[in-house]
Amino acid sequence: MHPATPDPQQLVEHALATSTSDDCVVLVSDSTSANLRWANNTLTTNGVMRGTDVTVVSFRGAGNASVSGSAASLAQVTALVEAADRAAADATAAEDRADLVAGQVSDDWDDLPGETSIAVFDDFARQLGEAFGQAEAADRLLYGFVFHEVSTTYLGSSTGLRLRHEQPTGHYGVTGKDGALTTSAWVGGATRDFADVDATALADELARRLGWAARRVDLPAGRYDTVLPPSAVSDLMVDAYWHSLARHAADGRGPFARPGGGVRFGEQVVRPGVHLLSDPAQAPLQCAPFVATAGSSAGSSVYDNGLPVSRTSWLDDGRLAALIQTRRTAAETGVPVTPEVDNLVLRVDGGAGSDLDLVGDLDDGLLLTCLWYIREVDEQSMLLTGLTRDGVYRVEGGEITGAVNNFRFNESPLDLLRRFSHAGETVPSLSREWGEDYFSRTATPALRVPDFNMSSVSQAL
Repeated sequence: MHPATPDPQQLVEHALATSTSDDCVVLVSDSTSANLRWANNTLTTNGVMRGTDVTVVSFRGAGNASVSGSAASLAQVTALVEAADRAAADATAAEDRADLVAGQVSDDWDDLPGETSIAVFDDFARQLGEAFGQAEAADRLLYGFVFHEVSTTYLGSSTGLRLRHEQPTGHYGVTGKDGALTTSAWVGGATRDFADVDATALADELARRLGWAARRVDLPAGRYDTVLPPSAVSDLMVDAYWHSLARHAADGRGPFARPGGGVRFGEQVVRPGVHLLSDPAQAPLQCAPFVATAGSSAGSSVYDNGLPVSRTSWLDDGRLAALIQTRRTAAETGVPVTPEVDNLVLRVDGGAGSDLDLVGDLDDGLLLTCLWYIREVDEQSMLLTGLTRDGVYRVEGGEITGAVNNFRFNESPLDLLRRFSHAGETVPSLSREWGEDYFSRTATPALRVPDFNMSSVSQAL
């Protein structure tokens, strides 16, 4: 007879009771996920996975050590605790050390972990089957992947923390190609439960985009009046967010460092009317309302585990209002602590309409789909480079008249927020580059940039 698998709360309590260090923080993440994958108008794989990951952070004196691993038994947790305790005994003093957060207990601490199953795709899979038939009849091919996960985090500490957060995360990406495999188009997004995802509508949008590409025009590198849809804006804003660290600015690094020393808090860094914010309660982008981190970095601290996370304005009417920082950095910069939040919203005063509404006012320019392979070129200006992907369309007289070749671009997200000429309505979006694996909870508008820098032609399809 096999012993019963311990609940996550039991894993937390066992770790705390087992540790011999001065203090201990334990994170248990219990997750189930489901996925579907298809190619050439045929489902190819599907699966359901379950896992339990445990992180033990041991604190001894002025140092600490963190050890993580899969663990579903008390014996496995004991091994993680012993490893963390040994490492903490040899650790040097931590720069970010602070008193551990104490005293908070979630009302739902005793609840079992949330779950998902393949049934979350029932309606989507039925619609997808119909879309396969329609695509086959029209000599189009559909490829794609959908993913849904429910991850429940349990955070406990020797100082009395007992916090729980249940996080549903879903995303979808569908690519369409013509039968000759000469053109491609992509649509994608994020969802909490797939109740709001219509596979038929996605297939119809791909058909429309492939229709736009019936005419092909080759264009040279240069600066173009360009409409970036919400997905492409999200690609750039996520990257900018991750690089917006108070620690770096205080050290004189990046665009938010003040010449001569200090951080540019309160200064106008982009055009007025721009607001960049995060809020754990923002529907439908709800996320954890407390810090839960397995390790310290320039923007996070294991000492801050359990610290409440609330609505934070990063850019307020174009002024720098906050940067990602720990309690230790906040003490040095003299401003309130603002931990990283697992969502991001960009709003522009007066923004209205969709990317196609912005196209309607464009006399001669381009409409992008998404960006790819984004990398930092220059930290001081936040200059990024990357490629366009799966659809760059020519706009003439407010109409889409064909597809053009792909480009490599060179742009700074901050520069774009100074130079854009028109903005759409803020809507939930998915970064093609970052959203599928790292950061899926974003809402952004479409932006029209009159001189977007296409630095060279790319040969990618």
